[in-house]
Amino acid sequence: MRKELFLCVIVLLIAATSVSAQKRTNYNTSESYQTALGVKFYPGAITIKHFINDNTALEGLGYFWERGGRITGLYEIHGNINDVAGLKWYIGPGAHLGFYNTKYGGGTSIGVDGVLGLDYKFQGAPINLSLDWQPSFEFGNNYGNGFSGNWGGFAIRYTF
Repeated sequence: MRKELFLCVIVLLIAATSVSAQKRTNYNTSESYQTALGVKFYPGAITIKHFINDNTALEGLGYFWERGGRITGLYEIHGNINDVAGLKWYIGPGAHLGFYNTKYGGGTSIGVDGVLGLDYKFQGAPINLSLDWQPSFEFGNNYGNGFSGNWGGFAIRYTF
């Protein structure tokens, strides 16, 4: 199960790298970026975000912890905060697939997600920070049924 999750994350990383390599604009030195890769805290996740145009992005998250994992995809609509260069708000829908292993047994669940957050790109440095809340509703048979408001967190990413 962990090998499958790891393989999915690697495929996402390769796809994002090839897409960003096709574009000639250098986003690292401006207040915007096209693709960013990093980590998200609570719970721990690998995160990759890719802008498909100026104000919409796709984000993939691979969460891993001792009881399983979760793969999440988000569609994010971004808007500028005019008084602060490099700072944007974002909101959007998403979905996830979870794999759980507890003392009561294992299971798989699917769910729908939402996201609400802030995204900041440092001018002149290839660093991006974000802070968000990601409520979700899970459908599963053994673990995680119903609403959960404790997903989200703080992300640090390298932009390219």
